[in-house]
Amino acid sequence: MKISTKGRYGLTIMIALAKKYGEGPISLKSIAKDHGLSEHYLEQLVGPLRNAGLVKSIRGAYGGYTLAREADKITAGDIIRVLEGPITPVEIMDDEEPAKRDLWIKIRDAVKDVLDNTTLDDLASYSNDDDQEAYMFYI
Repeated sequence: MKISTKGRYGLTIMIALAKKYGEGPISLKSIAKDHGLSEHYLEQLVGPLRNAGLVKSIRGAYGGYTLAREADKITAGDIIRVLEGPITPVEIMDDEEPAKRDLWIKIRDAVKDVLDNTTLDDLASYSNDDDQEAYMFYI
């Protein structure tokens, strides 16, 4: 399964909203500017997210978007399924060899497990502090 720009940019929108959760609505224009993305493309993605009950839109001069529920109640799997469809790396055929069929099922289940157990809160609070390459040493 390959995640397209729809899924990637959708996660970007949702992470940006999660980081600002409780601070009021965030405009897509500001998210697009902060991440170097097309505002028009983000507008196309936010509709399905709103229809799925993941974001709320607020109209007006100071309007924008906010999460429809807390970030720890939304998973990466929720977002990817809305924008990409079912999580299936390959179509499993009924006449598939049992060994290959079991492999595809294990891969599918592993991907689902990661996506369904990674919350938006996890993604929004992630930092690179543990990355050894981020440290600078002077000798």
